[in-house]
Amino acid sequence: MFDNLLPPLNDHNLPYPDTIHPIVVHFVIAMVLFAFFCDITGYFTRNYKLYEVSWWNMFVATICIFIAIIFGEAEAGWAMAYDAVEPVLNVHTLIGWSLSGIIAAITGWRYVIRKENPRKLPLPYLGLGFLLTCLVFFQVYLGDKLVWVYGLHTVEMVDAVKEGLL
Repeated sequence: MFDNLLPPLNDHNLPYPDTIHPIVVHFVIAMVLFAFFCDITGYFTRNYKLYEVSWWNMFVATICIFIAIIFGEAEAGWAMAYDAVEPVLNVHTLIGWSLSGIIAAITGWRYVIRKENPRKLPLPYLGLGFLLTCLVFFQVYLGDKLVWVYGLHTVEMVDAVKEGLL
């Protein structure tokens, strides 16, 4: 129905030159990890200005993760996913959607903390930041596996699927 609205798919099986999801999602990864780094550093050095840096990183990450998910969903739909890749892609998708809610909730909590006392972070918030960091690292592992092991959107893998080799 809407197939004629997009340009034809290229050799990466995309209607545009290369994947956009990894570009946007790397901003999210960097901002979330840097926010946690600023929180920990600010906590131990009592440099409360780092809390403001952390807040703005989480705020922008909250917006960007939804953009990353939109492109991730579209590019997953265009991917020539063969049977072996499906379980990893499904878990990556589930965690990505979960992270959008988790990051938004943590940012909301951070907003409340910032309004009540911008010079103090509770230890449970830092603990949750650590768990978020671990979840982000696991999500990065899954994303790397999709590209570097399963070859999603690589020219070689697209050609192999088109030729019926997978």
